Amino acid sequence: MSENKYKSEVEAIDDFVKRYDILKQEIGKVIVGQDEVIKSVLISIFSRGHCLLVGVPGLAKTLLINTLADALGLSFNRIQFTPDLMPSDIIGSEILDETKNFKFIKGPLFANIILADEINRTPPKTQSALLEAMQEKTVTAAGNHYKLDNPFFVLATQNPIEQEGTYPLPEAQLDRFMFNIWVDYPKYAEELAIVKATTTDSDIQLNKVMTADEIIFFQNLIRKLPVAENVLEYAVKLVSSTRPGNEFSPEIVNNYLSCGAGPRASQYLIVGAKCHAALNGKYSPDIDDVKAVATPILRHRIVRNYKAEADGYSIEKIIEALL
Repeated sequence: MSENKYKSEVEAIDDFVKRYDILKQEIGKVIVGQDEVIKSVLISIFSRGHCLLVGVPGLAKTLLINTLADALGLSFNRIQFTPDLMPSDIIGSEILDETKNFKFIKGPLFANIILADEINRTPPKTQSALLEAMQEKTVTAAGNHYKLDNPFFVLATQNPIEQEGTYPLPEAQLDRFMFNIWVDYPKYAEELAIVKATTTDSDIQLNKVMTADEIIFFQNLIRKLPVAENVLEYAVKLVSSTRPGNEFSPEIVNNYLSCGAGPRASQYLIVGAKCHAALNGKYSPDIDDVKAVATPILRHRIVRNYKAEADGYSIEKIIEALL
C-alpha cells in the first residue's frame, strides 16, 4: 500500500484508530472478553514483536489467534510442540524429486502468523530453530537461507501448571518475546456468554479489516512517531532500575531481584508505547503509554530471588513498585 492514500501521517494514524476499533469488533464476534489480552497481542503485531501467552488450557488462546489471522487476512499455521518434534519438522526439509534433484519443501513456519502451542514441551534444539526464525526472519536448511513471509508474528503458549516433562525456555530465549501475557479465567458473565455462544449451531463470518501490505505500512508508520526526551529517559531509567546494584535501583530491587532486564526491554518499551499511543489516537507517546505496556514487557525479563518468594513478593508487585 502506498503512502499516497493518506495526505499526512496524522490522517494515517486517525485511520489506524478506526481500523483498530473495527478489528476489535470483528474479534468480539468470536472471542468473549479477554480485552486486555487482545489489545496486547495487537500491540505486539503492530510493533513487530512476538508474544508468549501463559494460561491454563481451554481459555481460547488458539481460537484468538485463528480469529485474528482471519480478520487480518493473513496466513496462519499452528504447530503443536511435542518432545519428539525436530527442527526440520517446523522449518521444512529437502527431498529428492522425480528428476533426482533436491527440492526444499517448506515447513509450517512459512506463514504470517504462527501459533507455537506449548513451546516448553519441545527440546532446546527445536526451540532454538523457532527462536532463530523469530529474530532473523529467515531459516537455514541444508546451507541455504530462506526468507519468511512478511509480516511474521509468533505467538507461543505455555501451560503454567504441568511442569513434568517440560523444557523451560532459558532467560536469553524468553528475552526475544516482546510480551509475556497472562491469560486468566473469564469472569462469570463472560463465561455465561461463552457457553451461550458456543453451544448453538452458528456460523460466524468475519470481515477482513486489513491486508498484509497495510499492516506493514502501519508497522512502519508507528516506528516513525516522535518520542519526547523525558519519555525516553523514563523508559531507560525504568529498565535500569530493575538491575540489582544499579545507581537507579531502589531497595526492593536490591533485596528481591537476582537479575534485571536488558536493553531489549528499553527498546520494546518505546516501540510498545508508540503503538499504545497510536491506538489511542495520540501522535506521540507519553509516560502513561510506557507504564501501560511495562508489566507484560518486564514480567519475563526480571528474576526474583528466594527471599522474594519467601516474603510473598510477586513479579507484578515488584514492577508496580517501580512504576
